[in-house]
Formats: sequence, C-alpha cells, structure tokens
Amino acid sequence: MAIREILTVPNPVLKQVCKPVEKVDDDLRRLMDDMLETMYDAPGIGLAAIQIGEPVRVIVMDLQEKPEGADPEAEGIKTPRYFVNPEITWSSEELAPYEEGCLSVPEVYDEVQRPARVRLKYLDYNGNLVEEEADGLYATCIQHEMDHLNGVLFIDHLSKLKRDRAVAKVKKLKKAA
Repeated sequence: MAIREILTVPNPVLKQVCKPVEKVDDDLRRLMDDMLETMYDAPGIGLAAIQIGEPVRVIVMDLQEKPEGADPEAEGIKTPRYFVNPEITWSSEELAPYEEGCLSVPEVYDEVQRPARVRLKYLDYNGNLVEEEADGLYATCIQHEMDHLNGVLFIDHLSKLKRDRAVAKVKKLKKAA
C-alpha cells in the first residue's frame, strides 16, 4: 500500500468524468487499498479515485463509528467500505443540510443540501453486487463522493462568490506551504 498525493482545486483533473471499471481484480484492489491508506493519512472519511488522479468510478469510505460512551477524542472503530461503479437508484425528496468539507478543497467548509436518503447499488471489494439504502452522514458522504466521479466538487453547489473564495483560499494555502 502507498499514500498517494491528493489533488486540490483548481486542478483540471478533478473536473473529469470517471470511466466505469471493467472488473474488480487485484490491480483494482491495490488501488482501493492505496486510496484507503491515503484517506486515513489525510485524514478524511471518503475519497474518490479521481482525487488521486485515477479517472475510474471507485470510492472508499470509512465513517469510523465510535462506541457509545467513548471519549470523543478517541479513534473510532475502522469500518472501511469500497464502492466500485456506484449508482444512486432512488433519492428522497426530503433534503438534509450538512456542513461539508473535502480533501481536494482543504480548510473550506460550507453547508450543502442533499437528499436525506438514497438507495444505491455498487460492487464491493470482491466484486459482489450490493444494493442498500443510506441516510444521515452515510447518504451525504456517498453523494459527495459520487459527485467527484462526475467532475463535481461540493463547492460547485455553492454560489459563484463562495466557490471563487474557496479556490482562492486553497491557492493561498498551497503558496504558503
């Protein structure tokens, strides 16, 4: 496994639409392992392959649930999830706001409204078809990451002014580093 560089705005690669994966094989599992290690190192809760420059329809995620009564500063239980060729097959009309952030738009957070619940299907780490419903943070995160697969960033859901400010902030951070 290897930690990869996470691309940041305004890198044009992030605007690419990703191609479907032909098959889940050892090479793809290596990519997913690298993505997971990169995401944990960042640290984040989700990462799309395009964020490390791989234009394929692959997402990794770990919402790290903390046991009840656990110290809020303690690390959660790692529960990695893998999504190959994910598709949303249904979305609720009810919307839910969530203050989102993104590893490709570091240190920028803003509220985005998304469907509160979605039904999705995808292939897992072993190529098995999975169909399930998602709500709460899981629904928000899968929609955020699936946007990446279509060349959309969470800041694209904001006003032009907020989007421009976010890109300027990231450029400034990069220059300072």
